[in-house]
Amino acid sequence: MLQRLRGSSTYVLLGAVLVFVVVQVLLSLGAINDYWRGILFWGAAITMVSLGLNLIYGFNGQFSLGQYGFYAIGAYASADVTYRWVHSDPGGLVVVIGGCALALLLLLGVSALLRRFYGVSTLAKFVFSLLATVLGFFLAVRVLNPVVGPPLYAFLQSLPAVVVQQVVFFLALLGGATLAGIISYLFGIPVLELGSDYFGIATLGFTIIIKVLADNTDTLLPFPEMKGARGMVGIPPWTTWPWVFLAFIFVVLLMRNVLHSSTGRAIVSVREDERAARLMGINVTSYKVLAFVLGSFVAGLAGGIRAHDLAFLHPQNFNFIKSFDPLIIVVFGGLGSMTGTIFAGFAWILLLEGVLRLYLPEGFETWRFVVYPLILLVMMLLRPQGLMGKYEIPFLRQRLPEPRKKAEQTAEEVVA
Repeated sequence: MLQRLRGSSTYVLLGAVLVFVVVQVLLSLGAINDYWRGILFWGAAITMVSLGLNLIYGFNGQFSLGQYGFYAIGAYASADVTYRWVHSDPGGLVVVIGGCALALLLLLGVSALLRRFYGVSTLAKFVFSLLATVLGFFLAVRVLNPVVGPPLYAFLQSLPAVVVQQVVFFLALLGGATLAGIISYLFGIPVLELGSDYFGIATLGFTIIIKVLADNTDTLLPFPEMKGARGMVGIPPWTTWPWVFLAFIFVVLLMRNVLHSSTGRAIVSVREDERAARLMGINVTSYKVLAFVLGSFVAGLAGGIRAHDLAFLHPQNFNFIKSFDPLIIVVFGGLGSMTGTIFAGFAWILLLEGVLRLYLPEGFETWRFVVYPLILLVMMLLRPQGLMGKYEIPFLRQRLPEPRKKAEQTAEEVVA
């Protein structure tokens, strides 16, 4: 079995390297123009968002419409870090990274403290966690930024410009994704107590709240550089094919390894039967929160990649109508199938923004919003389980251990 696993991993690794090299060569030679380059990068970003939703909905069974809200958080947070950096202000980097680090440490402390008491209410856990998060970011703004900001900026400026750009971009992506995960944790503490349908409505409301806040970042929130409803401009276009490829591979490997672990089996058991999982000693609420946080972290990472590809962010790109896009992709590819989500994500963008936009007769471009719902409707009638059902390619498929008798026979043959 180990030999088959290694062989499968080797073929997948070689295939991934081949895809990376071929696309990089085509981009370098100009064979892929800027339009199709944007389609490729957009496809990777929306697929990462959809993989996160598939973890929440397809594997954990929690119907969510909040992915675009966390996608927006990751996009705006990472864009603010890099925007401030290119304007000689390290404050965004220090506050986002330092605030997330302090908030995580304080949240761990709060969690350890509350575990000492029996019967702590959900409201109490939410209040203490919220206060810990606010305290972490308050300390980052008031203490870390003035103390750490100037020496950090001086140190990084002493490095080669190419290295500094890559380091700051990496930290911006990490900070935006982590911030999305922290906010999803705070949001999930009270809301995941609700049933699946009510949880979906709550997450839809969360997406609307994030969109309204994005419309008012320059009035209600102290971020004039985001320019509110006018849209944020001046974001450095630092997203390149290597960053897109690495982020995408990271998301796929993260989900694969989580789902193939005991944690992943617990996450799936909650989807199958919450009551049975609880009777087996599984902390259902904790695994719901874990799946929600991981899915939101992935969405935040995709938002950072997308923001630095467009170099422009507008709140209208994150309205509640757009929040249905990842859901359509997950259902189209197949609930509980990473392979189906990956295929459907790229196919959806290629069809909607590539083929239908370019090849419909002039003046009929908007009809693509009629064509793809019809395709989805036909597929739901003919194949309701999605294109792939629950099929996975061998690399993403979980391999079960060999039967005990067969393993013992193999061991005896080796000894003989």
